[in-house]
Amino acid sequence: MKIAIPVDNNLMESNVCTSFGRAPFFLVYDTETKEAAFVENTAASGTGGAGIRAAQIVADQGVGALLTPRCGQNAADVFRSADIKLYRTNTDSLKDNIEAFVKGELPLLEDFHAGFHGRNRGQ
Repeated sequence: MKIAIPVDNNLMESNVCTSFGRAPFFLVYDTETKEAAFVENTAASGTGGAGIRAAQIVADQGVGALLTPRCGQNAADVFRSADIKLYRTNTDSLKDNIEAFVKGELPLLEDFHAGFHGRNRGQ
């Protein structure tokens, strides 16, 4: 299965990014072949609607799951319509979260925030 994870940089040693829509990159990882590719999140620099645009970028990669610490409701709606399951990451480590997902240890992400809509993302 192909999965996607928002990351801080385009290295396998990267941390999971705490902001889905504003993540600089997404790792697209195939759990069967172990192939990894980084996709630039061109929505990250936009002034609004970054989550929806980022969700479409991820959906266009043909993934079956997204691993993320949190996600806005509008992006979650895009994932639902694309039949992409959302899982909550449990550490900052990219590799640890991939391993936990493969072992079936990550919980489904079921609570979504309303989005930041111009507010400070750090709050």
